[in-house]
Amino acid sequence: MDVLNVEYMLGLVPVLLGYLPLTLQLAGVGMVLALILACLFAVVRVLRIPVLNQLTIVFISFFRGTPLLVQLFLFYYGLPQLVSALTVINGITATIMGLTMHFSAYMAESIRAAIVGVDRSQTEAALSIGMTNGQLMRRIVLPQATRVALPTLMNYFIDMIKATSLAFTLGVTELMGATQKEAAGSFLYFEAFIVAAIMYWIVVEMLSKLQHYLEIRLNKAYSR
Repeated sequence: MDVLNVEYMLGLVPVLLGYLPLTLQLAGVGMVLALILACLFAVVRVLRIPVLNQLTIVFISFFRGTPLLVQLFLFYYGLPQLVSALTVINGITATIMGLTMHFSAYMAESIRAAIVGVDRSQTEAALSIGMTNGQLMRRIVLPQATRVALPTLMNYFIDMIKATSLAFTLGVTELMGATQKEAAGSFLYFEAFIVAAIMYWIVVEMLSKLQHYLEIRLNKAYSR
């Protein structure tokens, strides 16, 4: 008796590859939206804008303090029950909403820390030579903050790709959902999930290489 059905695994690869684009799409769209939201939250927190700052703190606390799966269920099953107009939300939309909200809460704190971490003497020096606040952020603060926050943000993106595997609980047939269906049809669960795991692993390794490359490029400007 063979330990692994290698022929089945090789035949499964092209099948599952067909669902990889949806997985990357969910993570990619979620990452862009989460980054935009996180930047807004970080600015609100740094500037301590009244009311908005307090609301942002509550938002971050809630989405960091509850499991992602619970949040996905809230968006997919809970919101349509509360607001009838939201019954049009499908599994893909609910997944993107959940990923965006969940990861923006974490990313906001990382971006805020990166902005605050820029040496204040540089800010004062820039303002003393007549730079506007916009020039200060664009030329001094954001380049350094981006360099500091990049590794953390890339790690969140990697986590987001792996988190898309929860989308199958909402009926979305992405990589994990397709694997579940194939495994249930063949009863070769071990082989099917090994193939899926290797695919996730390869994607994460490629992103890790990209992260390393970007870190080197950004650090060049600050190396002596």
